[in-house]
Amino acid sequence: MGNLNEWFQKGLTKDEYFESMQVNKEELLAIYNSFTLSDEDRDFYQQFPLLELKAAVLTADWCGDALLCVPIIQRIAEYAGIELRFLVRDENLELMDQYLTNGTARAIPKFIFMDQEGNEKAVWGPRSPELQTLIMSERSTLPAKEDPSFDEKQKEMYKNFKARMTTDQALWESVNKSVKEELKNLL
Repeated sequence: MGNLNEWFQKGLTKDEYFESMQVNKEELLAIYNSFTLSDEDRDFYQQFPLLELKAAVLTADWCGDALLCVPIIQRIAEYAGIELRFLVRDENLELMDQYLTNGTARAIPKFIFMDQEGNEKAVWGPRSPELQTLIMSERSTLPAKEDPSFDEKQKEMYKNFKARMTTDQALWESVNKSVKEELKNLL
């Protein structure tokens, strides 16, 4: 399956994907229903329907980054006339392994934007630079992996972070800004 169009066709629609979610569905829908774009952003994204883009999205419903980024980028895609199709990462490793983060990590979500012929035009993910900085800063407060309290502290960190992602609109905006930065090169 070399052609991105084949992967796109294989993907779930937004409704199918949202329906299939078992883990973060409630939080994801809360962000999806609350996130709005500024007038300036709407004007920017409304330049995109002419490009006739679509995107395959590698994701998983247990993933915190996907919980944050999928609903925001879905909203952006609706304004930009970009159809998204969702592929569960672990069922699509052949594609995932072509889009590793830093050449090693199967980090998700990954948004692979393409034209109608299936040619890659842009790739975004797994997180905005601001979010990356924040996560690295949070992780730096954890004890060493050998520490008996490491697992518990890491779980607590992710739980607190998940709660923050569901409500912190500055984080939402950092995703929007980062996607905008990636897509503006296509105009």
